Amino acid sequence: MTRVVAVDWSGRRAGEARAIWTAEVVDGAMVDLRDGRTRAQVIDHLVDLALSSEPLVVGLDFSFSVPAWFARKHGCADVDDVWTLVAEEGERWLATCPPPFWGRPGRRRPPDVDQLRTTEASVGAIAGTRPKSFFQIGGAGAVGTGSLRGMPHLTTLRAAGFAIWPFDPPSRATVVEMWPRLCTGPVVKSRRAARVAHLAVHHPTVAAAAAATEDAFDAAVSAMVMAGDVEAFRQLPPVSTSVERIEGRIWLPRRYTSNVPPVRQ
Repeated sequence: MTRVVAVDWSGRRAGEARAIWTAEVVDGAMVDLRDGRTRAQVIDHLVDLALSSEPLVVGLDFSFSVPAWFARKHGCADVDDVWTLVAEEGERWLATCPPPFWGRPGRRRPPDVDQLRTTEASVGAIAGTRPKSFFQIGGAGAVGTGSLRGMPHLTTLRAAGFAIWPFDPPSRATVVEMWPRLCTGPVVKSRRAARVAHLAVHHPTVAAAAAATEDAFDAAVSAMVMAGDVEAFRQLPPVSTSVERIEGRIWLPRRYTSNVPPVRQ
């Protein structure tokens, strides 16, 4: 029996507990879905779960690293250096939004800068949506804030015995970087009716609470899709290039739901 946990993360400075949702699935059944935990409390909860006897797979929806060129510019030889750098400089970057960061008032996306990691660039668009840049820390769809306030926690999880894939081979407790859109497919998540319809067709056993908000929906659907791939997590491939050793890799569902059609309303 493997417990699967998907966390819809948040980089908010205030009110983070209202935006972070954690979904847990055991043997294909949703056993818990809730908000109300801070980032630190989520990490503590995951560490507590890892102390149990059952294997554990965790999906977190923030970038686990930065583009290789940015890492090398700051003297980072590996992802451990990246996480240390982010822990030391992340809040300053968020406060001042220096180039190549952008998205805050008056800070436009800088031209001629490689914005994406290789793994982000290689994932195709789903319903016109592609993975966002780590450097975007403001505006619609910004993932940089959550990533900057998430990466330092990966050091904590690794110290607690978690394998952080793909930097570490899978183990009894493994953490992967996920992009919920790969799990939900092209559903219009901003519409509650669309969330309800998607759950009814694709995950009918999941409680209606999963459609309450986009965050709850992302966590619940991601956990269910991950649980459907649970055997594959034991054989996750290792890093294959020097760039990937620094940048990491987004976990791809076996069914890669860019082919899952939206539910008509």
